[in-house]
Amino acid sequence: MRNWLLFWGLGLIWGSSFLLIKVAVDAFGPLPLVSVRLGLAATFMAIFLRATGRHWPTGARERAALLAVGVLNTAVPFTLITWGEQDIDSGLATVLNATVPLFTLVIAHVGLPDERITSQKVLGLVLGFAGVALLASRSAESSSPNPLAGQAAVLAASACYAISAVIIRRYLRGVDPYTTAGGSLIIGGALIIAITLVAVPLPAAADLGVRDVLAVVTLALVNTVLAYFLFYTLISTWGATRTTLVTYVMPPVGVTLGALFLDEAVDWKIVVGAGMILAGVVVVNWRGRARPVRVQQSGTSTT
Repeated sequence: MRNWLLFWGLGLIWGSSFLLIKVAVDAFGPLPLVSVRLGLAATFMAIFLRATGRHWPTGARERAALLAVGVLNTAVPFTLITWGEQDIDSGLATVLNATVPLFTLVIAHVGLPDERITSQKVLGLVLGFAGVALLASRSAESSSPNPLAGQAAVLAASACYAISAVIIRRYLRGVDPYTTAGGSLIIGGALIIAITLVAVPLPAAADLGVRDVLAVVTLALVNTVLAYFLFYTLISTWGATRTTLVTYVMPPVGVTLGALFLDEAVDWKIVVGAGMILAGVVVVNWRGRARPVRVQQSGTSTT
């Protein structure tokens, strides 16, 4: 029972990330929002790593891989998703983020010698990306303005998460997972904060409402830090394969929250498109033929 509560709690937390981003992005702007989110989360994780005696990997290859993960699993996808949600619905962003396992399959075929695409996996890919195409067709409808650029940004973030999953599996398998998670947050946070301070003006405090501030603080401490702990606790007790089923929980949560709190449109295309994407993921992973994928945005996805 405890593990099921953790599982559904993680699904609700990660599924709500896209709603919170949508709430806060207009007031903060994409880069400042990501900077505050990652700055808070990285500070907490740095304290945790220090308090628990965890250390950064000593090998040059592992350090280079951790740097890549900090960029591709944190800084870039968090920014792309936040930028995309300026223009597209939070529910749609949640659904598009569910393509991470599909992208991972393609990239793992190239980057991992023991991962090869089979006819079954091809079927899953075709089904999943047909769902993406159906969702993209909604952008042509005046009743559902979701520009292709915003959708492409979220899909690019999903590809980044997939590349990171392959890097982690290939080069960081021997590194403590909390060190990898904390290190990626610290690296990603430092990078985005530096870019933000140089590239964009910071929002005036007077322009930030209580709702905006609460949203970004929740994103940092609950949807990023707490979610990491729930995720790795479940992996240690349930195993990775079962835990990554949370991928299937996030889209319905995100679509429902967007409809309830932001009056986002839910039409047949988003329902069928989401179903096709999730069906594609199921086909790809049927009978455990594909390896589990780290779920992120945020995340994981760690989104």
